[in-house]
Amino acid sequence: MAASTGPVTETAGGPDRAAGAGGAPARRGAEPGRIRLAMARHWYAWAMTAPVIVVVGVLVGWPLARGVYLSLTDATEANVGRTIGVNVIPATYQFVGLDNYLSILSSGLFWERLGWTVVWTAVCVGLHYGIGLALAMMLHRKVRGRSVYRVLLILPWAIPGFVSAFIWRYLFNSDFGVINAMLKAAGFGAVGWLDDPFTAKIAVIAVNVWLGVPFMMVALLGGLQSIPAELYEAAEVDGATPWQRFRHITVPGLRSVSSTVVLLGTIWTFNMFPIIYLVTKGGPGNSTEILVTYAFREAFTGVRDYSGSATWGVLILALLVVLAAIYRRALRRQGEVW
Repeated sequence: MAASTGPVTETAGGPDRAAGAGGAPARRGAEPGRIRLAMARHWYAWAMTAPVIVVVGVLVGWPLARGVYLSLTDATEANVGRTIGVNVIPATYQFVGLDNYLSILSSGLFWERLGWTVVWTAVCVGLHYGIGLALAMMLHRKVRGRSVYRVLLILPWAIPGFVSAFIWRYLFNSDFGVINAMLKAAGFGAVGWLDDPFTAKIAVIAVNVWLGVPFMMVALLGGLQSIPAELYEAAEVDGATPWQRFRHITVPGLRSVSSTVVLLGTIWTFNMFPIIYLVTKGGPGNSTEILVTYAFREAFTGVRDYSGSATWGVLILALLVVLAAIYRRALRRQGEVW
């Protein structure tokens, strides 16, 4: 006679399936419990970061979302909602989808502006890095008056950008500029720096390089100071030339710093509105206009095209995001962690 061991409950699929079905609610309930535990343990960190998240959301998130929405409409100064005295005029602009993007990308104007913006960015960042690295290596050595030189070389970075732009605009003045006065004193003729497209491009590049070199110099000088001196001493004992020490010690030692400052410099230069607008106003003609200055003109000159300006802004953001993603992937292939 078989002994009874109690009732056995069977379900379709066998005991294992039943256990799995019974365990599912427990797994679903584990995630909220884990979140509550994290909130209880790290409530102070959440409380400290909450104001920052709110501020960033209000100052960055909302304008960005609004800009993306406007880029999908035909909003202009004539059809947006506004209040005139006691009269409230409702908005009449409509949703047009991707028409603005197709219109801009199919025009030669966008690609012309993009081409000059890429050249402007590449030349400026290249000169920023090259001159900044050279100055950093000079200041890294023990020379008399090194602290004074550092202060003098950082001064361009300390001066507000719009002040520097106005000063350089005066220096490049065709009739009364100091640069032309020096050329005349040296026996050369005056140059219409801001009157010719080629010389105007040279002028804005020179101003931006003067402003951007101090940042590169300071960042790279910090990177040089983090490289152990013993590496250079050992390489010198082994008979390495200065070029070999630079190539095999300095460049690898600065790789992490360089990757960061080059990316930041690229983003800043790509969007360097004040220099272009205040020195040349995009001229002569539109020869020095970059993407961001043209987006500004769309929104604030003539009949203000808010949707067109927003579309240009979104395209600029998309270009920078793609550039950053490609740059990050290239660094990872080289073994950089970023």
